Amino acid sequence: MSELGSIDNPVKFKDQDFDALLQKCLKSAALFSDTVFAANQSSLGIPVDPDPKKAVKWLRPKEITSNAVFVEGTMGTTDICQGQLGNCWLLAALSCLTMHPTLFVKVVPSGQSLSESYAGIFRFRFWQYGEWVEVVVDDRLPVREGRLLFSYSRATNEFWSALVEKAYAKLIGSYGSLKGGIISEGMEDFTGGIAYSLPVSSRPPRMLWRGITAALARSSLLSCFIHAASVKEIGTVTSEGLIKGHAYAITDTDKTAHLCLCVCRCKDWDVIDNAQKARLELAKVEDGEFWIGIEDFCLLFNTVEMCSVNPDSMSGEASDDTATPSWTLSSHQGTWVPMCSAGGSRRYPRSFCKNPQFQMILSEKDVDDYDYGENEEGEEGDGEDDEVGVVVAPVSKTEKQGEKKKKCTVLVELLQKYRRQKDKVNFLYIAFHIYKDKPGSLDQPFFSNNSPVTRSGKYRSIRSVWRKVHLEPGSYVILASTYRPNQQGEFFLRVYTKTGNIQGFQDFPCTNNYSVMVMSKPVLPEDQFRVQKWFDEKAGSDDRVNAVQFMNLVNSVLEKDYELPLETCRQLIFGEDTGGRGRLSRVQAEKLLTSLRNLQDTELP
Repeated sequence: MSELGSIDNPVKFKDQDFDALLQKCLKSAALFSDTVFAANQSSLGIPVDPDPKKAVKWLRPKEITSNAVFVEGTMGTTDICQGQLGNCWLLAALSCLTMHPTLFVKVVPSGQSLSESYAGIFRFRFWQYGEWVEVVVDDRLPVREGRLLFSYSRATNEFWSALVEKAYAKLIGSYGSLKGGIISEGMEDFTGGIAYSLPVSSRPPRMLWRGITAALARSSLLSCFIHAASVKEIGTVTSEGLIKGHAYAITDTDKTAHLCLCVCRCKDWDVIDNAQKARLELAKVEDGEFWIGIEDFCLLFNTVEMCSVNPDSMSGEASDDTATPSWTLSSHQGTWVPMCSAGGSRRYPRSFCKNPQFQMILSEKDVDDYDYGENEEGEEGDGEDDEVGVVVAPVSKTEKQGEKKKKCTVLVELLQKYRRQKDKVNFLYIAFHIYKDKPGSLDQPFFSNNSPVTRSGKYRSIRSVWRKVHLEPGSYVILASTYRPNQQGEFFLRVYTKTGNIQGFQDFPCTNNYSVMVMSKPVLPEDQFRVQKWFDEKAGSDDRVNAVQFMNLVNSVLEKDYELPLETCRQLIFGEDTGGRGRLSRVQAEKLLTSLRNLQDTELP
């Protein structure tokens, strides 16, 4: 059997086995009703409309239309329409996926139907942090006033896209959790590829067109959008008839330097009149799809989103070189644990060294042509910079192109996990640094006295940051961090190198020596006074405080940059002997508060 987590043997989400559930339903002649992602308000994840006429009903496809089918004819880029949910980023990624049948069937397994062996159960597969996950759903869909509430197909009797959306909502937590996102995030989860953004202004028009053409030829997923200056601008229509903040899939190019764009249809597109669409002299292929010249494209659009299935498809020039070596992937799961391995950025030099570290040994030089778009991730746009006196030495473009053929090619991507949950999205500012490894301890003096050989760029509040670099053979250390210390989170790190290049990849586990040293200090008098006063005012009848009360106490004392989340406070209480009550005594609260204050003082730059 294939390795667990592979596309042929995906992890079963919530331990739901599709085949077993299907056979059970067929045997009992009962349609599947999913209790994990139930047909209720919690699964919707959006506010209830007070108007009774707009109450949501959950209906199966054949309860919506008698001639319902899973797929009507063939699937195309213009099939998908956006409903009453701001998730065009996800639907645009799905539109791109329909262009690649071999990739599409990974997400939407074949053989599913609303007639043959129908039992109201369907399955879909998504890539999640290094492994493929199979999600099972029933086909009850949210309907308001007789129409699907969320995504739907142009063919009103077709339901595959609405079911994919439901499965992804179940994976994340709710439909509401899909509001607002970056197209590349959906592209990665549909392919397991490497997603990144490319500013249109970073390339001359003809070079950009060649790069897009080459990326399409190598089965990359591409889309684009126009930046909205504010939330109010999202969805507004430009004088050319284009929608700000809306996702457009790039589906084709031609020899006259034109791009074919596909509009993920939504209510904003429907209000655009034909005269506006004609202003760009667009040659329409079919409703929702049009051609635009590369010069006009560069004037009107701001960003191209790409997702490459493998590092080779990130190259900007088409190549017939079959001798190009394949890639080796090393992947690692990690956590940022407050007071242990969440050391923050280099602005906190005393704790930066506590961040998770991964040793990488590169042994063989490889030959690699100039790569389109490399070394750019993280350098554009907003973000938090951690440079304090020590900076990465700049290298000219000419020098990079001249030297890289003598070096080892490495692509590193850092993804933060599970930040899009239920009704909120909470991405931390993340980045990684790569240092040349040296004999001795990789402690505070090492990181204070040595510059990184490269980094992902500014700390950015997005799901993933990546960089493709060329390094001399040798031993290196990759350090993954959040911008501020003591921020709890999980991450996934993957490193691509040319086959035969990397060996020895080691991660350094977290040790608690640092925390033990801090916690061994005596309770400060001012902390004792604060705790006594807080307990007198807030404690329950048992003279103890719960996690929420302790969090409020701690955050009233520590500097604002060190605000502790509720989950961290719960973990701290869990580590104390509370007799199973999960509540702290005065003595325990005094000790923990002093420990946190000492840790804060130790980490100040």
